[in-house]
Amino acid sequence: QPSLLKLRAPAVKTGRGLSLQATLTTSQRTQKQTGQPMESLKSNRRTFMTTAGLATAASLLPVASASASSKSKARKLNLPQTAAAQIALPFDADALEPVISEETIKLHHGKHHKGYADKMLAAIKDAPLASKSLEDIVIAASKSKKLTGLFNNAAQTWNHNFYWQSLTPKSAPPTGKLLAAIERDFGSLEACKKALADTSVAQFASGWGWLVLERGKLKVVSTSNADVPFLHGQLPLLTVDVWEHAYYLDYQNKRADHVSAIIEKTLNWAFAAKNFEAA
Repeated sequence: QPSLLKLRAPAVKTGRGLSLQATLTTSQRTQKQTGQPMESLKSNRRTFMTTAGLATAASLLPVASASASSKSKARKLNLPQTAAAQIALPFDADALEPVISEETIKLHHGKHHKGYADKMLAAIKDAPLASKSLEDIVIAASKSKKLTGLFNNAAQTWNHNFYWQSLTPKSAPPTGKLLAAIERDFGSLEACKKALADTSVAQFASGWGWLVLERGKLKVVSTSNADVPFLHGQLPLLTVDVWEHAYYLDYQNKRADHVSAIIEKTLNWAFAAKNFEAA
């Protein structure tokens, strides 16, 4: 790619179809008619050359597309395509007690999660996005500030769908390929769980803690509000919800106790393994 300083524009056409040289010659001939000083003409020449040079340089640079980049990152993850709807609970409402009470589950799934899904469906009704997967709706809505409302509700629908599957009343430690990857990237399962707990608890205000796969390596991240890892090139394996509505009835302001109980007693490592092996 040529240096910007070496770009020259003697052959650039003006808007009237005249070459730069022709424009300068015309300017010189009209100097006497206009009374414009030659220095002013030279200044105009320098301005023209600078503008033309920058335009030529810009034409040589690649054009970046943020929306295409987000979609490309998600597609490279082999992200499963799911229906644009709220899923049913994969367990009974009282199955996670005493870690999460039946009252919290019913409020969380039946009111908060349902509210996000209902608003999303109302927003896309009779629109082209109505036929798209939930993942495609999240990606499309992430491209425009005008669609922030749709993004929040679609992403929160997706996040909660994923969250319920990240929990189980019959939690068992990971084995096989996932355990090997955890030991490779964290040192031990206990170190992985501690990293997930620390990151989830440290998330300021509302958000999520995630175990993700990025470029073949496991890592722990957090996202704020409705944000989702797959928009950032990270494949989610499991998640912990740290919005207050996920735990306040049971733990009040003790987020750390909630997160610890979730990780130690109800994480669905089999779900994480399934996502890991499908990557």
